[in-house]
Amino acid sequence: MSLNSLGGSLLSIFILSTSLSADSGIFKKSKSEVRLKLIDIAGKQRMLSQRVAKNYFYIANGLNTIKAKKQLKRSLVDFEKTQKRLNSAIDNREIRNLIHFVDMSLDEFKVIIQEKYSLDNGVIVLDLSESMLEGSDYIVQALSKGYKANHIVNISGKLRMLSQRIAKYYMVYQNGIKDDNTIMQMQESVKEFDKILKELIAYRGNTAKISSELKSVAQMWEVVNKFYLNIKRGGLPIIVYLTTDKITDKMDNIVYLYVNSISEAK
Repeated sequence: MSLNSLGGSLLSIFILSTSLSADSGIFKKSKSEVRLKLIDIAGKQRMLSQRVAKNYFYIANGLNTIKAKKQLKRSLVDFEKTQKRLNSAIDNREIRNLIHFVDMSLDEFKVIIQEKYSLDNGVIVLDLSESMLEGSDYIVQALSKGYKANHIVNISGKLRMLSQRIAKYYMVYQNGIKDDNTIMQMQESVKEFDKILKELIAYRGNTAKISSELKSVAQMWEVVNKFYLNIKRGGLPIIVYLTTDKITDKMDNIVYLYVNSISEAK
């Protein structure tokens, strides 16, 4: 996943000093159930990094402001709470340093969103959301190494993030950041969502309930993904907000089902 220059370059420099390994004492507890739950909660941070920025751009555009303000406030609280939870659950020094880096990006985000919207501030918020995403995703990848079930929890959780990312870039464009990167990120997010969804549907470990839930997501996705790709035309911000939130909620439940079914099978 490509990043905007500021957030990407800062985090790339930071990551060079970490060299993480899934076998280097990441966990205070080594049970696979604990690992799966950590992947889930760390994966939610990816989603929240995109959700907070999405709501910022909706508020800046004066659209769906009551719901956006409420969701932004709740998402920031959830993000901070989960950061503390991850920090206490993981004893690997390098990963804890990375958690701290994400915290610093979040602190800067909370400051900039209090200022009046401008194109420059919008670019900063976009960069910070990308930085928080990359940091959170790096943690998830470190936790997911070495076991197929971890991969399934990882990628199903990634669909939560991608649905919010799609809404974010839709509004980024409507707020004046109309460069080629904005369009490319939208197209890549839609393409990646479609690819992962097909992989999950084909997964042989699905329970009947999971298969049914994935079918429901696929039916909705078949209709709404075309709206997202019409980013230049715009005109459907409320539909985008509501449908991406609905997909996020459905995928959150599917991740929960995966974690439980995999844990029960052990």
